[in-house]
Amino acid sequence: MVNNQLKERGIEDPLVLNAMQTVPREAFVPEDLKDQAYNDNPLPIGYDQTISQPYIVAFMTQALGLQPEYRVLEIGTGSGYQAAILSRICREVYTVEIIKELASHAGEIFEKHLYNNIHIKIGDGHQGWPEKSPFDAIIVTAAGPDIPNTLARQLKVGGKMILPLKRSNYEQTLVLITKIDVNDNIIQKELLPVMFVPMTGNNNYRH
Repeated sequence: MVNNQLKERGIEDPLVLNAMQTVPREAFVPEDLKDQAYNDNPLPIGYDQTISQPYIVAFMTQALGLQPEYRVLEIGTGSGYQAAILSRICREVYTVEIIKELASHAGEIFEKHLYNNIHIKIGDGHQGWPEKSPFDAIIVTAAGPDIPNTLARQLKVGGKMILPLKRSNYEQTLVLITKIDVNDNIIQKELLPVMFVPMTGNNNYRH
C-alpha cells in the first residue's frame, strides 16, 4: 500500500509513511470487508459512515505538517483509523464522535491495540473539545458548508486545520486553514476535490 498508493502519489513525509505502514487498517473495517482493507477506496462501517481511503488519510495527515510533540483534535472518529494514524505521529490525540455506537467500537479497538494516547468522547463535533484546547492541529472528517467558529477558536496561532467544505450538493473541496493571529483570523488554501459524509450536529459556522 505504501509504495503503490502513497509514495507514487506524493506522500513523502516519513512520519506519515511510517504510521500508514504500522497501523493495521484491517482492524478498523467490518469483518466481511477485511479482504478489501488495503484497497485504495472508502469502505462502509455502518450508520451511513465510511472509513476513508488510505490515500486521503495520508494526504490530510501530511498536509498538517505534524510533529511528535503536537496535540491534535479530530472531528469524526468514525472507524478510529484516522485517529490511530495520528496517534503514531503525535503526542496526544483528542477525537469526537457524535454516533455513540461508533465511538464505543473505536474505543474498544484503541484499547485492544494499545493506542493509549487517544482520548475519545461522544459529542457534537461542531463544539470540538474546548477544555483541552488549544490544539496544534485539527482534522475534520465530515463535510459542512463552512468553517465552524468554535473549531477555529480552539486552534493555536500558527496551527493548521484541514477539512472538507461542501460547495454544492455534488461538490466538496478539501481546504487547509492556517490561524494567523489571536483574533481567529485565518488564511485558506484549497487542495483538491473530495467526497465525505455530511457533518451533523448544531452548526456554528463562520460567515
